[in-house]
Amino acid sequence: MSSTKITNIDAVELQEGIQNAAFHEDDDDTSNASSSREQQATSVSVTRPEENEYTQIKPYAGMPKEVLMLYSRKACYRVPREIIFWLIIACTLALIAMTITIVALSPRCMSWWQLSPVYQVYPRSFKDSNADGVGDLKGIKEKLSHFEYLNIKAVWISPFYKSPMRDFGYDVEDFRQIDPIFGTMEDFDELLASMHDKGLKLIMDYIPNHTSDKHIWFQLSRNGTEPYKDYYIWVNCTRDKPPNNWVSVFGNSTWEYDEVRQQCYFHQFLKEQPDLNYRNPRVIEEMTDIIHFWLKKGVDGFRMDAVKHMLEATHLRNEPQVDPDQDPSTVDTEFELFHDYTYTQQGLHEILTNWRIDLDAYSREPGRYRFMVIECYDYEEIDKTMRYYGTSYVTESDFPFNFYLLYLPDDLSGNQAKSLVHLWMSNMPKGKWPNWVVGNHDKPRIGSSAGTEYIRAINMLLLTLPGTPTTYYGEEIGMVNVNVSVIQDPFGQHDPSNSRDPQRTPMQWDDKLNAGFSDSENGTWLDIAPDYSTVNVELQQADAHSTVSQYRALSLLRGAELALSRGWFCFVWSDVNVFAYLRELDGLNKAFLVVLNFGEDTTTDLSSVTELPDTLTVHLSTVPISQKTFTKSRIPTSRGQGMLLEYSTNQRFHLNHASECSVSEKACYLPALDILYKC
Repeated sequence: MSSTKITNIDAVELQEGIQNAAFHEDDDDTSNASSSREQQATSVSVTRPEENEYTQIKPYAGMPKEVLMLYSRKACYRVPREIIFWLIIACTLALIAMTITIVALSPRCMSWWQLSPVYQVYPRSFKDSNADGVGDLKGIKEKLSHFEYLNIKAVWISPFYKSPMRDFGYDVEDFRQIDPIFGTMEDFDELLASMHDKGLKLIMDYIPNHTSDKHIWFQLSRNGTEPYKDYYIWVNCTRDKPPNNWVSVFGNSTWEYDEVRQQCYFHQFLKEQPDLNYRNPRVIEEMTDIIHFWLKKGVDGFRMDAVKHMLEATHLRNEPQVDPDQDPSTVDTEFELFHDYTYTQQGLHEILTNWRIDLDAYSREPGRYRFMVIECYDYEEIDKTMRYYGTSYVTESDFPFNFYLLYLPDDLSGNQAKSLVHLWMSNMPKGKWPNWVVGNHDKPRIGSSAGTEYIRAINMLLLTLPGTPTTYYGEEIGMVNVNVSVIQDPFGQHDPSNSRDPQRTPMQWDDKLNAGFSDSENGTWLDIAPDYSTVNVELQQADAHSTVSQYRALSLLRGAELALSRGWFCFVWSDVNVFAYLRELDGLNKAFLVVLNFGEDTTTDLSSVTELPDTLTVHLSTVPISQKTFTKSRIPTSRGQGMLLEYSTNQRFHLNHASECSVSEKACYLPALDILYKC
């Protein structure tokens, strides 16, 4: 090239050729390439600076990077690019900061045992799958859809271990086997898998205090075989003279003379249920291994049975009589003694705390929290019950069962309802989770003790109070006690007035043979209730206003409404007829007023509650009513009626009435982001 003028495009292209360091030619063309590069260098060097400026007005497709770089350096392109870059950085940092803030400020997520009622299944009476007249594990599996219908997520199943059935499963012969009456271990595994597939949790009954006298441990212990010799509590005695005045729960002496060992063994229940010796570390180890056995199988939690009986004083002194003037020879029931040496002894909570640690070790997998609930009747000594929550330093159970609502029928009224609810809420340690029980396999059905007209209002109470409600099978349809023809309960055989058979009769599924519980033509283990043709699941599911339909509606509402599941609980009113309270959540305009009538027809005036709006809307009533709104100064309720009233307000009752309100964990709702945060 001899020309001294070249185009800008040629100049750029030649310059690009010079700067391509990665380009290599064959050896045969080396001299030609060298000559070409010299000519290119000469051509570029003679190009005038002012002619080397690129004058293309707009970028074009396929432009070389040198052209692109020329454009990228211009302010009109560079400034927007840098603005976008820093905006992206700022937005990313803001999102990270917002995420951290939301996580830090968000209240703890509720666990599965807080989100749903716990439903107790008494397996002998729930559903019989093989027509032998006794319920079983396959029968429970057949009815899992019932739990889904009720919006139940947690199911507690009473004992199904191998047992001689002297106390219907609470006398365990082998903790690692299923009793043939209920099925096989394969049946259990299938039931558990099916429940987990449906999002259901299984809570097992665990009986740590005692075993059956048929248990291999006891058989070896009575023979003096090591290391089982001290697995139970043995003391020297004679056939006709027990070591002291201790009395069992079922009545009479807690001591039974054994002809084989020629000593007395200790039992706080039936003589066929010898107490384990928890002063022996090997016993604790054995019982802990049993917990691990079932946890490894995948169970979701345990209900710890009769734990206050697990330890006894070693000095064996007589317990003081409630009536010091009573003839000691006539003392034969547990309520005639102060159980200073046999209930809730020192060392009990250490054992339970260690079991809590074992459950926590299995709770590390997300979504697999292992639940622990304590059964303990402490009656007026509620401080002992509260101790099972643990301390500020150590967690024990998730909660101890709250049995105080069982006493509601003793003085059925609005005042009694408030008193029993306040008893628990005022004694519960700060930040702990409440729970409520109105029936179980040991206590009369609430429909019989309170009256069938109050069943629906009591279910509304159970499902709208803060915390976890526990429902005993059949309560959702209003089952009542049945006067059975033959007493099966050993407690009832000792004292017919205390028989527990009436509340254990078979579940009423439909109006067909045996209420749909069993296809047995030889009857069922306990009598079927005579009202099964009108009180059954199938019939009530078809009626939108039935007891079970209302139970389901309240259960669904409890899960859907933040104010009911984790909001403030505040007492508003109580008198001889009515108990009223409200549920509200900071930041949420929607709130609920619950009005329950446990007396006679009345009209309640809440005009003094300034935080309530003048008009309240009926969300649900346990009895059909045509009126859908009420003024707060005139809220009529009939005998046994419950009403859930909804209202909108920005005023908060709890801010001005701290002594009347409580909440387990404070949370506020932020409507703009539809999230909860700590407040």
